[in-house]
Amino acid sequence: MSDAATSQFLTTSWTLVRAAAGHPTADSSLALATLCQAYWHPVYAFIRRKGYDPDQSKDLSQEFFKVLLEKNYLLAANQDRGRFRSFLLTAVKHFLANERDRANAVKRGGGKIAVSIDLVQAEGWYAPSVVEETTPETLFERRWAVSLLEHVMAKLKASYADAGKAEQFEMLSAFLNRDSEDPRYEEVAVAAGMSPGALRTSAYRMRLKYIELLRAEIAATVSTSNDVDEEIRYLLSVVNA
Repeated sequence: MSDAATSQFLTTSWTLVRAAAGHPTADSSLALATLCQAYWHPVYAFIRRKGYDPDQSKDLSQEFFKVLLEKNYLLAANQDRGRFRSFLLTAVKHFLANERDRANAVKRGGGKIAVSIDLVQAEGWYAPSVVEETTPETLFERRWAVSLLEHVMAKLKASYADAGKAEQFEMLSAFLNRDSEDPRYEEVAVAAGMSPGALRTSAYRMRLKYIELLRAEIAATVSTSNDVDEEIRYLLSVVNA
């Protein structure tokens, strides 16, 4: 990896946060807050699967993130586990181990809510996804993977909208995971007034953009560039399990 590429990678969110663990900066604090807001779903799902009801899970999740952001928990992060996903799961386990004290803190209330949680949205995903044999850890990992892929798709959609190609996104997104020989290319191409070849080319370019955004999203949650491919393989195995 070139020095320029290494320098660029070191600006990613989790790397920035960990680098500033001992002496947090405004940038690292913002990066951590952004990561927490983006990935609260797995924490909520983990707590919910531990047996807490929706309101308790929401309160505990918000208290967890409040403590995480206000106290320098990062000093306790295992340097051998350079993924934000791993750190977050370990941190919420420790948090719940002290749930009795934390519950009292939640009841006292007062301070700001560090992460906004949409309870309707959270329950809408949680209810159909839970089966009896699913462990809290498995549910956390699955929700993490799904959340990450949802963020990537949202960014892909926004990039097309910003370029004035919102309609093209809606047309092409159906082919993101399809083989180029899929007969639907012919049908959609005719309806769109373009050749099947042009449609395939546009779909291919979308896939390349998607992969670029996926790698960038994952890079923001791991410590080194070497972790990106391994994390992609792991997350796909979780989604397809």
